[in-house]
Amino acid sequence: MKFKNTFSLCLLFVCMFAVSTVNAQEATEEEKPRTQVLIKTSMGDIKIELFNETKLHRKNFLMLAKSGQYNGSIFHRVIRDFMIQGGELKNPRRPDYTLPAEINHGYVHTKGMLSAARKPDSANPMKASSGSQFYIVQGTRQKPTDLDAMSQRNGIKYTDKQKLTYETLGGTPFLDGQYTIFGRVIEGMEVLEKIAAVKVGGGSKPLKEITMTMKVILL
Repeated sequence: MKFKNTFSLCLLFVCMFAVSTVNAQEATEEEKPRTQVLIKTSMGDIKIELFNETKLHRKNFLMLAKSGQYNGSIFHRVIRDFMIQGGELKNPRRPDYTLPAEINHGYVHTKGMLSAARKPDSANPMKASSGSQFYIVQGTRQKPTDLDAMSQRNGIKYTDKQKLTYETLGGTPFLDGQYTIFGRVIEGMEVLEKIAAVKVGGGSKPLKEITMTMKVILL
């Protein structure tokens, strides 16, 4: 009987250890260290961090940044109070390609979010992302009533924190659930503002080129 009780106790500890191990493995990717990338533009520096949850987009972006394929490219589309878009490679080393969508409702299009550009739903019903093009959200401040209406439209239940960020910092909630968000600005928000304010011509292309180079900062 003593042996049986001892065995049962040992089994209990093993089970508790197994559960704690699983819980540790299930710790959110958000809690893990994130890789940072410095985007050096002709108008100043923007530092971003990449989300671990969007593994395919993170890996692809790092590959392009490390190989220097973004260096010398420009922000080719700028729309004030909306976003700045870049990543149109001049000399891509391989044909244009797409990435499967990794849309995570834990991240929404608040100001400073880094998202993958893509073709419209009519030609891209699966919302696959461009292999290289990205945009950084500027947006505008949102009213609580507008967010409630947007929630009804897109089916996303915004958290109190997301609502507060939209109301105080701003963003573009009508893009939520439609594009893959895979990072965010952590330094250089003022540079985002400067770029968003430049004069543009046809196709929302800046009249004066805004070039970029990227440097990966591994944590």
